[in-house]
Amino acid sequence: MPADATRNPLSAITARQPFLIVDGALATELERAGFDLYDSLWSARVLADEPQAIVDVHRAYFEAGADVATTASYQATLEGLMARSLSETQASALIQRSVTLAAQARSEYLAAHPERLDCPPLVAASVGPYGAYLADGCEYRGGYALDRAGLRDFHRARLATLLDAKPDILAVETLPCAEEALAVCDLLRDDFPTARAWIAFSARNATELSDGTPIRDAVRAIADCEQVVAIGVNCTALEHIESLVREIRGETDKDIVIYPNSGEVYDPITKTWSAACAVSADDEGQGVEHGFEHGFDHDHDLAGWTPRWLAAGATAIGGCCRTGPDDIRALADLRKALS
Repeated sequence: MPADATRNPLSAITARQPFLIVDGALATELERAGFDLYDSLWSARVLADEPQAIVDVHRAYFEAGADVATTASYQATLEGLMARSLSETQASALIQRSVTLAAQARSEYLAAHPERLDCPPLVAASVGPYGAYLADGCEYRGGYALDRAGLRDFHRARLATLLDAKPDILAVETLPCAEEALAVCDLLRDDFPTARAWIAFSARNATELSDGTPIRDAVRAIADCEQVVAIGVNCTALEHIESLVREIRGETDKDIVIYPNSGEVYDPITKTWSAACAVSADDEGQGVEHGFEHGFDHDHDLAGWTPRWLAAGATAIGGCCRTGPDDIRALADLRKALS
């Protein structure tokens, strides 16, 4: 990767298209294929057991129109895998497999679609937050018992492992607090200066991160990190996205990447989803605001919301939990209509 601090892997696509299309949920599609992901490793467990299933999901999203495959490494950490009796070498190899599987899916897709060879899709190595490793839902409320130095130590080895597999970009996702984003920025500057990343926060309402920090403050804190080429929000209720994009755009001219969930509500204790009504985290961190306000009728169609998000300043759009290839196909159809 060239040591050009202004290089943005997303720009090859955003320069040609009205917006870049991120893929949808990986775990959701694996569950639909019959995999039981009730596990602290979530979709990462399939890396070892059924790698072809992951290739198939990535390929389905490329066929639907996605410009980016986010890898099955969100919940794959050295600590988590080694707790399952893997050696450090084995754990590292499994994390890197997430990147090679996405690259394999891209190669297969390009072989069938040579017209995309001049502007191929990207592989984004998913980097979940410290809260995803804890598997207790705190990526949707923050409040870590770990300081910035501890967060740097947690992320360092996994970033190095993923980057050795040569993804196009890091997708640092679902961060509930500015402190974790700053820890990642420290690592990018000091340890991985040629790497490029997007940072996507989780948000509890239209203006605040999951831990209550105003998103403007968080964006302002990381906006000068040149290795971060895009800032955004993921796994957040659809109704909050337009306002959050405007808040982000008020602080940066970088690309804005958004991939909200479908509008359903996730219970981190039972690891199940329910219909769209809000569950707000209280002072004890019980529950997750991960859906719509109770009784507020919304269309859950990503493509239907997209014109408003584009008008607010978004440049990359996809889906998170409970979205699938049909949602991405609808985004691709909309983009074609706008081109």
